[in-house]
Amino acid sequence: MDTGTGRGMIGAGTAMFAVGTLTAISAMISGYPVFGGQALRYAAAAAILFAVIALIDRRPGAAPAPPRPSLQDLALLAALAATGLAAFNVCIVAATKDTGPATIGTVIATVPVALALVGPLLERRRPAPPVVLAACVVTAGAALANGLGSGTVRGLLLALGALGGEVCFSLLAVPLLPKLGPLRVSAWSAALAAPMLLVVGLVADGRAVLRVPTGAELAGLAYLSVVVTTGAFLLWYDALGRLGADRAGLFAGIVPISAVITTVALGLGDPAPADLAGAALVAAGVVVGLRPRSPRPSRPRPKAGPADGTTRVRRRVSRQI
Repeated sequence: MDTGTGRGMIGAGTAMFAVGTLTAISAMISGYPVFGGQALRYAAAAAILFAVIALIDRRPGAAPAPPRPSLQDLALLAALAATGLAAFNVCIVAATKDTGPATIGTVIATVPVALALVGPLLERRRPAPPVVLAACVVTAGAALANGLGSGTVRGLLLALGALGGEVCFSLLAVPLLPKLGPLRVSAWSAALAAPMLLVVGLVADGRAVLRVPTGAELAGLAYLSVVVTTGAFLLWYDALGRLGADRAGLFAGIVPISAVITTVALGLGDPAPADLAGAALVAAGVVVGLRPRSPRPSRPRPKAGPADGTTRVRRRVSRQI
């Protein structure tokens, strides 16, 4: 395993573990207006990321900064922010009114399969059967940890919308990463998502979309901005560039496992047998999917025999004549 692959695996695992803590930490800000809180989260993360970009660009001996996003890049970034960030949050919030968290989590747990099938096609290569199989195992483990749950058709459709947003969050970034890099893709997507969510919040909550947070809410929002958004975005987009969307997507199965671990760590509950079995399946799927791909053996070229050598001499003579 080369250093880049190992770094990508660590980054993807850490990013998805951080995202998994979102469930338990969200309890700290449950009383704050949802869309206003998400807008603040992304605005704060964007400010941090652009400040880091400015510090890196001004560092003595720094490499030349990538070109500014073109109009086509900005359109792609806006689509990423609208689907992978804003629409994802809207669908999650709306789905919880008709469907339990278990159903939503189970639907979103199919992200590894979607990325394993669609990601390679966007890169103009065939899906790798071992990775697809591993993604199915990871999805089964994540679904087992979540529980199947129940709900209405409307809630299921909204959960599918959240799934689509989660897939777009990764796939729309793939063509942007080689040009802009993980840092700038993270910064621009967060900056564009903040006003989108603020507009949704104004429609849904009116003037109550924003208010001064309490101490606990401020701590929760700070954690979401710094760890779940700034840190996880950077690690995830870096892993996408190193592993590809299909193999990085396997680590999405860590999210429900991380949620269980965080819940236990905070003393909010104990793991059930299904949680442990689901964690084992996720681990097995990730190991299978990330096994080094064996190169195809090259066929040895047949050695030129006496007849071949005679033919080559005759061709040379005929050319000279």
